[in-house]
Amino acid sequence: MKKILLLLAIFISGSIYAQSVKVTGILKDTDNLVIETANVMAINQATKAMDAYNITSEKGEFSLNLKANTEYTIKAGYIGYAPFEKKITTTKENMTFDIVLSGSNTIETVEIVKEMPVRISGDTIIYNSDSFTNGTEKKLEDVLKKLPGVTVNKDGEIEVEGKKVQKVMVEGKDFFDGDTKIATKNIPADALDKIQVLRNYNEVSNLKGLENNEDNVALNIKLKDGKKNFWFGDMMAGAGVADSENRSILNPKLFYYSPKYSVNLIGNLNNIGELPLTMQDYFKFTGGFKNMMKKGGSSINISTNDLGIMGMRNNRAKNIDSKFGAANFSYNPSKAWTISGFGIYSYNKTDLQTDNIYNRTDRSTGTPINVIENRQDISKQKTDLGLFKISSSYVPSTKMHLDYDALLKTSNQLEKQSVLSSLQGNIFTEKSQKPLSVNQNLNYYYTLNDKNVFAFELQNLFQQEDPFYNANLETQPFFLVDYDNSQTRNNVNQNRFVKTNKTDAKFDYYYMVTPKSNINVTVGNTYSYQNFNSNMFQILDNGTQNNLTDASNTNDVNYAFNDAFVGLHYKMLFGKFTLNPGVSVHQFNTVDSQLNSSNKMSFNRVLPDFYALWQMKKSQSLTYNFSLTNNFTDINKLAQGYVFSNYNSLYSGNRFLENSVSQVHSLRFFKFSMFNMENVFANLTYTKQTDIITNRAFIDPLSVNQVSSSVNLNSNFPQESITGAFNYGRSFARYFKADGGLSLSWNKNNNILVRPDDTDYIQTAENYIQNYNVGFSTNLKELPNIELSYNFSISDSQVQTFYVDNPSVNLEYFFLDAFSFTADYDFYHNRNKAKTIDTEYDFLTASFSYQKKDSKLEYKISATNLLNTKSLNDNTFTPLGGSTNFSSYYVQPRYIILSLKYNL
Repeated sequence: MKKILLLLAIFISGSIYAQSVKVTGILKDTDNLVIETANVMAINQATKAMDAYNITSEKGEFSLNLKANTEYTIKAGYIGYAPFEKKITTTKENMTFDIVLSGSNTIETVEIVKEMPVRISGDTIIYNSDSFTNGTEKKLEDVLKKLPGVTVNKDGEIEVEGKKVQKVMVEGKDFFDGDTKIATKNIPADALDKIQVLRNYNEVSNLKGLENNEDNVALNIKLKDGKKNFWFGDMMAGAGVADSENRSILNPKLFYYSPKYSVNLIGNLNNIGELPLTMQDYFKFTGGFKNMMKKGGSSINISTNDLGIMGMRNNRAKNIDSKFGAANFSYNPSKAWTISGFGIYSYNKTDLQTDNIYNRTDRSTGTPINVIENRQDISKQKTDLGLFKISSSYVPSTKMHLDYDALLKTSNQLEKQSVLSSLQGNIFTEKSQKPLSVNQNLNYYYTLNDKNVFAFELQNLFQQEDPFYNANLETQPFFLVDYDNSQTRNNVNQNRFVKTNKTDAKFDYYYMVTPKSNINVTVGNTYSYQNFNSNMFQILDNGTQNNLTDASNTNDVNYAFNDAFVGLHYKMLFGKFTLNPGVSVHQFNTVDSQLNSSNKMSFNRVLPDFYALWQMKKSQSLTYNFSLTNNFTDINKLAQGYVFSNYNSLYSGNRFLENSVSQVHSLRFFKFSMFNMENVFANLTYTKQTDIITNRAFIDPLSVNQVSSSVNLNSNFPQESITGAFNYGRSFARYFKADGGLSLSWNKNNNILVRPDDTDYIQTAENYIQNYNVGFSTNLKELPNIELSYNFSISDSQVQTFYVDNPSVNLEYFFLDAFSFTADYDFYHNRNKAKTIDTEYDFLTASFSYQKKDSKLEYKISATNLLNTKSLNDNTFTPLGGSTNFSSYYVQPRYIILSLKYNL
């Protein structure tokens, strides 16, 4: 199948090139000055269709691929110039001529520009959606993938010109606070008119130009006229075909947009594995809250006690039953005031099964011992997730901006797991928790005059967590004081309660020294207060409870952290260069109270940072960033009583931990040309962390059990990493898109391992990962379209080296103005260098739909996992102990769904 599709792509591309001729030239004005980013298009006189378009380069060049022996009208336009038209008839030979625009700002020029599939207006790139669609697109994601310079990964994250999109808006209004996944998976493709890429984006106009926004990108979706001031969307219902388990899906989507308010309603009930919101999405969902202390030079890592509840891999699991509901609104009581908010509820019932091969070479005894564990994990999960946010923004003028946000996150999670281990026999565990967090944000920005700008930002996080853990084991691998080892089974339980209250406050003053330079003075403070309580108990064979009350098994800890700092930054622009050096002076205070005593630390630190930008051309730049950061841990690593990380892992904190210091150097190159739709991106980052907080662990030489704590490792043993990436992409002949790239990463981690004789030795673990990828896709109007890609990765650790080949093929075809066919095929070959593991698996999904033009009904039959693949394979490397784990992860069987969709 792959060979057939590849030959088809080569044949299509070859036939198009064989019939085309190239028309080139220079576009200039009457003063003989070249005009960059002007629009040139060719209109086929017979079909009245636009056969080619181009945007001129920095040298004024244009290039059009046209059909031979065809009559065209060449149109050109640029704002501020009279439109240009010229009729030509192509032959079989290439043609060259220049275009001269005369100065006259007319309505016709604007109309020519608006006809273009792609145009540039300042920092905004505007894509005409219909110019890139062929009829198979169902949602925003399908359209974005076809735009030059735009990519969308499987998690719904969008990149434009190598930069990650931070938020998505519709008609200027945040869509679920700009979450890219919810937007790409739900906004209907047929509602799109224009897609605006907002480069150098800053949602606070007062700070534009004062901060370094060159890497900030947002998307704004403009809707077609028929979708404004009217409800639109669709209602879809489907049921399984020839399925005894009654598979079904119900997926309504309703949208309303007007200048005054907007409403978005999304629902999804299914048991076919379609997962609108995963647990990973829930935990990383920020609700639009930004990192306001990124210039401060210090960080405190407030961790989440998520118990290690397993998540699905790209919404694949053995069985998934999902219920999802979301509502988003925006209302403008006045032009200056906007009120918005959203509510999201998600319920997932999931069955997971994984077969694992754990491999580690233990060298602690002097004679290397190879430890292998074969383990099967079967889990049943139930999760209720809730996200709710209310926002208010008041912008009465360009001088003032006031906003407030409050985000509530709550969940109820339960996991029951049975484990069959070749080393530890049968194990049964249960994990549950009901975490709650409230994040509030208050911002005030005021521009006094052209010289003085003020900004005040205040953020508070309240978080409480109550994870419960139960393990029922054949044998108890750890020595616990007061524990009764005479029982038939070892039923140990642990309650934890963690409460966090963290407040960040920051005041910024910007003074414009010259129109191209400013001084920024920052005064800020971070205060965090946490409580940590835990206790263990054992359930005996007779059902009674044995409380393990020794101090080593309990925690009652309070921890306070305070960072008061003053920062100074000077930003200056000269020629093509922007420099922004800075320094911050900190006064740190920490105190923890536990075990009837207090431990206090107080010290000062000066932390520099530096930003430099070389804007070589309008769309070509080189950026360098340097930062020196003090990293602090939170209460979870300070609490000295034992905590179960897992049934085979026991952890004890260390109240005498000090901060680590990390220095990060990053270099980033970017080039994007609208002339040939060429996109080049490269980056290189080096990170060195000294005085690191690392693990001190005893790992049983004959098993996988470990007892660990945390310690500071002196600066002679830093933790280092180097990461690099390069990507090249280009759209050509209007119909084709190709890209290729690579990413490399090297990591060195140092841990302290404890020998059986209770002596320490430092274990250095290095891991080297390489990823290579190439891709090619077509975007034709009347022929089948194909997307080919190939990914190859190498993961080289001290224990094993793994190789993964992943070719994939996507085919889509819209024909007879009513029928649409799509298919996706992925093949994986996973193997190791030692040739002890060599597995292959593949996935095939397909759909066939019918919808007459202008009809509101769509009939569709779709199939997932058509090849009925049982499991996917993966491998991971753990620096602690230098172990690898090869897993076979079971996935849902083949589902065939017949559905009906009604478009409003």
